[in-house]
Amino acid sequence: MYNVGDKIVYPMHGAGIIESIEEREILGKKCSYYVMKIPIGDLKVMIPTNNVNDIGIRDVISISEADRVFSALGSSQHEFSANWNKRYRENMVKIKSGDIFEVADVVRSLMQREKERGLSTGERKMLTSAKQILISELVLAKGLNQHEVEDKIQEYLYG
Repeated sequence: MYNVGDKIVYPMHGAGIIESIEEREILGKKCSYYVMKIPIGDLKVMIPTNNVNDIGIRDVISISEADRVFSALGSSQHEFSANWNKRYRENMVKIKSGDIFEVADVVRSLMQREKERGLSTGERKMLTSAKQILISELVLAKGLNQHEVEDKIQEYLYG
């Protein structure tokens, strides 16, 4: 059970802070929800409290883990699959995992591919989504603002 003020990660949406815990009736069924505010894009998300484990909700990473994420962004690149469809599916699995290191890998590989060869429309949207997820968690973990995190990502990726 999480409390108001806790920093959590909602896979596929990003990290945020629980602003409140509310009970709502939806489709005739009363349920308790965490109301989470995501720092990027001023987004609010309602998360049912009864299936937090099934969704994969977890705590935001520590400062030292955030430093490891930045280091991972600067690591050497693996080979891309030539098949964009296979690449897309593999990246989607990584994003859905909720693992920040997997999301960072998607951001790194797509940003490098964009620089070298360009991206398809689908991969460009995926990059935007993965960056939002990555940045939202790093903002909360490091206590930085969005622009500072974006600058650090660029620095680690491109030196």
